[in-house]
Amino acid sequence: MNRRQLVRRMGMGLAALSVNELATAQVAPIPKQRVLRIAHVTDVHMQPLVGAARGFEKCLHHIQSLPDKPDLIINGGDAIMEAHGRGQDSVRRQWKLYQDVIGSENALPILSCVGNHDIWCRQETQASFYDGKKWAMDELQLANRYYSLTRNGWHIIVLDSVQPKVDGSWYTAHLDEEQFAWLESDLKATPADVPILLISHVPILAACVFFDGPRFAGENWTIPARWMHSDTVRLTNLFTRYPNVKAALSGHIHLVDRVDYSNVSYFCNGAVSGAWWFGKYHHTPAGYALVDLYNDSSVVNTYVAYGQSV
Repeated sequence: MNRRQLVRRMGMGLAALSVNELATAQVAPIPKQRVLRIAHVTDVHMQPLVGAARGFEKCLHHIQSLPDKPDLIINGGDAIMEAHGRGQDSVRRQWKLYQDVIGSENALPILSCVGNHDIWCRQETQASFYDGKKWAMDELQLANRYYSLTRNGWHIIVLDSVQPKVDGSWYTAHLDEEQFAWLESDLKATPADVPILLISHVPILAACVFFDGPRFAGENWTIPARWMHSDTVRLTNLFTRYPNVKAALSGHIHLVDRVDYSNVSYFCNGAVSGAWWFGKYHHTPAGYALVDLYNDSSVVNTYVAYGQSV
């Protein structure tokens, strides 16, 4: 091999090395980073009894005293103890107490959805139900009962689980047709590379509903449509068309579980009130969830017992 051939081979080797290094640099993974931290606060059940206000204050203080604070709070519904069937004065007192605690003890932005206990429905009619829901929306400063927003690279969809029955009697859990059509459009309009987090009061899918009371009899499991969405199959089938749907948060049952189905994680996140301000509900203490959302579309959901005692 003469000198010219040697130099040529050395040059080709260096060029190949440079190309390989460039290729390696181009495919290097982006470091995983958390882009949003949420405190999921659900089922507060505020009432002027049993120290509910003190307990809620303690929860809010715990959240805001964390060394790594959340960016926002999501109120998952049932902010007050009970509006259904109560007099207006009773409902006003419950809302005032909730607003007083939020106003004096919280400095974080809040997103909310409506829970069944938030809806004043003195009479069993659809008109009364919708009027009561509107009252709850006003208290929670909601322009719409379902809505979406994009924050820090994640698309957050807040749903309205609670609907009146056809005859106007007390509620069932599903998305009405108007809302389902809106959800389809919203999912379609969200870019495929933007991960999606869903929020509902009633679980879309949960395992804990099978263990809350005597649910098995006569060789059949019985799950009321008030405890878990009756349109679960329809919704999960919809989500399979959109792989960027990553997780769904709910409350309502006061128990904690996680169900992974068809590449979506469903988190049922206990209750701030525990057993309606009387300690644990079954084995689940009063608490809230820290929900960490990452730039690689992953979700970490951690239930936190804040040490509430009455």
